[in-house]
Amino acid sequence: MNIRCATPEDLMNMQHCNLLCLPENYQMKYYFYHGLSWPQLSYVAEDEGGKIVGYVLAKMEEDPEDSVPHGHITSLAVKRSHRRLGLAQKLMDQASRAMVECFNAQYVSLHVRKSNRAALHLYTETLKFSISEVEPKYYADGEDAYAMRRDLSEFRDKISSRADCSFSTYGTCLQGQLLCDRALVAGSV
Repeated sequence: MNIRCATPEDLMNMQHCNLLCLPENYQMKYYFYHGLSWPQLSYVAEDEGGKIVGYVLAKMEEDPEDSVPHGHITSLAVKRSHRRLGLAQKLMDQASRAMVECFNAQYVSLHVRKSNRAALHLYTETLKFSISEVEPKYYADGEDAYAMRRDLSEFRDKISSRADCSFSTYGTCLQGQLLCDRALVAGSV
């Protein structure tokens, strides 16, 4: 198994994985929007044959009312055949680390269906997200969502202890493609 930065060539396979795994589906232009706007924040998990078996689609929030830089997980999916291997955690941690390294993110948010017990367990128990509020009728079918947040201080602490990473005034990544290259090495399972 390998975790690496998603490339434009991966977007169709990410969408296919989404269609197989989740009730919330997106048009291809939404994947392109993420990939072009925040290319360093989305990751794929691939099997030994190079087939994509999971992904995380992530972005930075651009809310002018909230001056705290923070990321958002738009979508996370792992094919059933590859669940319970720690891939979702690795994908989420890699995206979170990239948010901190490249944009100095303070926290990451996401939405999850109230009925999705497996995802709630992953987010609360494994990844240490907390529920910030309930958003009534968030999903198209009328189901409520939990809005959740994860503090990213553990990643900031690790990064600040290293001398090879620094942030500009605007929080842009000064390492460019090195972040994705490092993920290829560090993300091998």
